[in-house]
Amino acid sequence: MSGALGPEVALVVLLGGVAAAGLVLLVVALVPRPVSETAREPSRLLPAVRSLGARLPVAIGVGLLVLLLTRWVVAAVAAGALVVLWRRVAGREGSLGVEKVEALAAWTESLRDTVAGAVGLEQAIPSTVHAASPVIRDDLQTLADRLRVRVPLPEALQRLADDLDDATADLVVGALMLNARLRGPGLRDVLGSLADSARADLEMRQRVNADRRSIQRSVQIILGVTVLFVGGLSIFNPGYVEPYTSPLGQLVLAGILGLFAAGITWLRRLARFETPGRFLRSRVDRAGASA
Repeated sequence: MSGALGPEVALVVLLGGVAAAGLVLLVVALVPRPVSETAREPSRLLPAVRSLGARLPVAIGVGLLVLLLTRWVVAAVAAGALVVLWRRVAGREGSLGVEKVEALAAWTESLRDTVAGAVGLEQAIPSTVHAASPVIRDDLQTLADRLRVRVPLPEALQRLADDLDDATADLVVGALMLNARLRGPGLRDVLGSLADSARADLEMRQRVNADRRSIQRSVQIILGVTVLFVGGLSIFNPGYVEPYTSPLGQLVLAGILGLFAAGITWLRRLARFETPGRFLRSRVDRAGASA
């Protein structure tokens, strides 16, 4: 009997482990437990899983495919992690930040024009949701739903700031919170100034992203060439990479991939845009950030 497990046996073992883990999680979820005071705080695990979206099943599928083709557990885990973290590796987060600032600027202008018609914030905010950008539309719809169920406007705006999680959004939401508490005049002029400030921030971020896009392209090219080269060797010339099949070879491969990941992380640091820190945080949000 061969010492190495065949791909079919490895796949059956992996799928059996996944099924067993799912069964255990189902049983744990169905068992009723008393809810403590600390457990009443909103969990951050579910939003983190939702943020992965379709990347998680794709990562699992890619990992299984790499395991079947190479029988390298380390390579399979690395391939799945690469799919999950591709947005960060490829610099997609920076573009998402730019899209959010642009959406905030457009929504602030829309809110300014709506308030100019002598409409209060409670009526103006829901009327601007459908015209907002899809990047922030869900968060604004959540804000409108909270107002609809009689959540106080300052509290609903604080939750909106936590949902958007952006320093520019804190400026806009902070001005709205002050107006909601003080009910003073001049909100239209303040919103116009904030929209101009958001446009200036957007222009600055676009210039920075344009300057650093060459580094992001270099990271993508290095990753693409490396993955194609290693995948081609393992498929078309398996004898050349056969030493990596042993446990010691897997350990060496893990070290090589660790050094490679450290180099990519260093390149990503060069292309990362340092956004200003937020100043409008709720107690729960501050506790999560410190944790």
